Amino acid sequence: MSERVDYLGKGVGLVDDKGRVAIPNTLRAALAQNAPRPDGKDGGTVLVGVHPDFPCLIAHDRGYIDFAKNQLIQRQAEAGAHTGSAAYYAPRMRGASVEPVPFDGSGRFILPAAERELAGITDIAFFLGDYESFMIWDPRALVAHDGVDEMVKRHAMIMCRDKGITL
Repeated sequence: MSERVDYLGKGVGLVDDKGRVAIPNTLRAALAQNAPRPDGKDGGTVLVGVHPDFPCLIAHDRGYIDFAKNQLIQRQAEAGAHTGSAAYYAPRMRGASVEPVPFDGSGRFILPAAERELAGITDIAFFLGDYESFMIWDPRALVAHDGVDEMVKRHAMIMCRDKGITL
């Protein structure tokens, strides 16, 4: 496997009634490089889960799982979390609750219904790379959230406006 690349970039996609949306080109290219299909064809699998800190989704490639698992084990050892404690199991359950979702060569995939509902994503998805993963927001929730950088909010508003979407 080639060296991992960062998830950089952003994009807006319309979500259809079945929950289908397309991963923006820059993020899809990173996903394909970080987790290429063994048969060499386009497309692959993206792991989608609820973000632990924000009202949005977070998406990873399969290659990120080992890194995240090792980080979790290290953090738990440093914190003294032990088997049987909530501090031990809660982050493990959340991390393991991601949904593997296939995407095609153009990046189209179906956002899992439960995750989509938990993140409040209905008809629009704003994708935002954050180096090792990417977030998927309802842009209205992103703009309203106090913990989101103002420049990111402005980008979301401009990108939606340019697609004819009023927030």
